[in-house]
Amino acid sequence: MSRFSQFGNDLYSGKRSFDVVGRRSLFYVISLVLLGLSLFGLLGKGLNFGIEFRGGTELRVSQVQDMEDYETRAQEVVQAPVDGGTTAVTRIGDDTVRVQTGEMTSPEAEALRAELGEEFEVPVSAVTSSLVGPSWGESVTNRALIALGVFLLLVTVVLTLYFHTWKMAAAALVALLHDVVFTVGVYALLGIEVSPASVIGFLTILGYSIYDTIVVFDKVKENTDHAMDTRRTTYAEAANTAVNQTFVRSINTSVVALLPVAVILLVGLSIIGPGTLVDLAWALFIGIAVGTYSSVFVATPLLVHLRQGELDIRKHDAGVRKRRQRAESRSGRGEATAEAMATTPTVDGPSDPEPAAVGAAAPPAEEGTRATTAGRQLHPYAQRGPRNQPRRKRRG
Repeated sequence: MSRFSQFGNDLYSGKRSFDVVGRRSLFYVISLVLLGLSLFGLLGKGLNFGIEFRGGTELRVSQVQDMEDYETRAQEVVQAPVDGGTTAVTRIGDDTVRVQTGEMTSPEAEALRAELGEEFEVPVSAVTSSLVGPSWGESVTNRALIALGVFLLLVTVVLTLYFHTWKMAAAALVALLHDVVFTVGVYALLGIEVSPASVIGFLTILGYSIYDTIVVFDKVKENTDHAMDTRRTTYAEAANTAVNQTFVRSINTSVVALLPVAVILLVGLSIIGPGTLVDLAWALFIGIAVGTYSSVFVATPLLVHLRQGELDIRKHDAGVRKRRQRAESRSGRGEATAEAMATTPTVDGPSDPEPAAVGAAAPPAEEGTRATTAGRQLHPYAQRGPRNQPRRKRRG
């Protein structure tokens, strides 16, 4: 744990750094591949909508003692009265079997209840049936789409006002849509049932994704504003530093959020069985994981890509590069001079006389000079002093 803390401190201080912004093309390719797989699942396999969206009849057989081969046994009973209907059989808990099939009349549902009770050796009272119409799921979907539109509009306005540029809002929305499309695509690829709880989960991950992106963008804004004032680093370098400084924080936040969701998902799949809790946990687990990726590797590189074309940013980056070139040239000249001085051969000549001992008489001064108390020899004009110097005749 101490190594991880040291790793985070190194990233924050700049001792270590990942070139996320500089390698943005790589992360763009990764995102495009993920989105391509998601679209393949959506367009190829399609979503597995629950009974709330397609409508039908749901029967639950409780108090089942023998759960061996429950799915095949239920399928054999249900397929006879429901001609051409789609049947889904799942286990809920330890003693309950859920059967979802096409729409049925009341007499057909009653007859199927009796047959299921006989097959699983439970009384008819232990078998319940309910008719679910598709209008309820459609109503939930329509309201979810309205909520999504309002959410995106408010997020765009707030981010534009807070960060003083619409490009940050655009980058955040692209990352947001990236998360939603990927999550829905995973549902299609894995065949996970889409229920109203899943739709609620999709809306929930929007809030988490935008929250993580705003945290990173806030640090980006702080670093880039400082870089524009000091003119020591380029815009891309300041943004990349911000990503590294928030990298460990994003991982810690995601791990803390994913752990309870993972526990709910495992318990739901192994013990409780399918239901609202599992449907919600699936959406949250996938969305939080991909939201962490997009806030670091998609949103910030895309923001830099959008802003590098601005005139102020280009002038700033050009000034920083020129300043570095001048510094490097001066440093190069200094090193060359030092190297030349170090490699210049010395000329042999008479050795310097040994310094006079303390209290010894000073050597006599040469003619035309006068020795000072400090041992310096003065020019003849300076020996006379200012008053003894000859005056220049004025030209009349």
